[in-house]
Amino acid sequence: MHMNLTILGSGGCAVIPKPLCGCNVCREARRKGPPYERTGPCAYISDSNLLIDTPAEVATRLNRGLIDAVDFLTFTHLDPDHVEGFRVVEQIALDFRTWEAYPDKQIQLVLPELLMERVRDIRSVYGPLVEFYEKQGFIKSISYKNSIKIKQILVSAIPVDRGNQTVYIYIFEKDGRKIVYAPCDIKPFPEEKKEVQDADLVVIQPGIFEDGLKHNFKYPDNHISRTTLYTFEETIALCKRIRAAKILFVHLEEYWNRSYADYFTMQSEYENIQFAWDGMRLRI
Repeated sequence: MHMNLTILGSGGCAVIPKPLCGCNVCREARRKGPPYERTGPCAYISDSNLLIDTPAEVATRLNRGLIDAVDFLTFTHLDPDHVEGFRVVEQIALDFRTWEAYPDKQIQLVLPELLMERVRDIRSVYGPLVEFYEKQGFIKSISYKNSIKIKQILVSAIPVDRGNQTVYIYIFEKDGRKIVYAPCDIKPFPEEKKEVQDADLVVIQPGIFEDGLKHNFKYPDNHISRTTLYTFEETIALCKRIRAAKILFVHLEEYWNRSYADYFTMQSEYENIQFAWDGMRLRI
């Protein structure tokens, strides 16, 4: 009994190598390629053919990940690095002869009710993208309140109390296995909720690194990132409090100034943690 998770994109707001950047991390990534390269945050659960988030690079990541079916799509939140590649539904489903979808390639967009309301704010010159994609048959929209069954996976959505910004943590459960997926903007983390506790795997952003940053930057106490992220040490402590069996760090930012080799060295200093890379496959 297991779940199969692929980290299609392990990076954050900026890809690695960042365009035009001449720092050591980006130069090394250009020279060595994967796994030193990182694209925007997205993941895939093959048990239900579920795609999680669509950064700008998602089409490339689906191809490189040898993904052969996307039946369902969900978003954790609507920041550009998570939804900029929403048009992938058109690239997957479009029959150019009719400019409508192949019926067997229509994707079901499955979102909590509040996020479904707000996703309609994403627009193009044709109006709300969701309405256009629905009209063309590329997607069918399905909203739910707290949880939904997607094929073999029970999906529960826990909101992060961030005021006007709507962010969700997802819990994926199958046959007694549990994955908590919390890649970005997770503060304050709803650790009191039983759904996020005792997971086999927590997929989470590592949080702020105080040292070793690009340009020797130091986060001031009032920096905006401190309102959305914990520090690295606080994130590890959080995962211990919710009794995560394993921790996988994603959404690894370019400006943290750390390469694949740096993260690989770091994880050897801790028990049961790993830093993800693009294309990483896990069986839980």
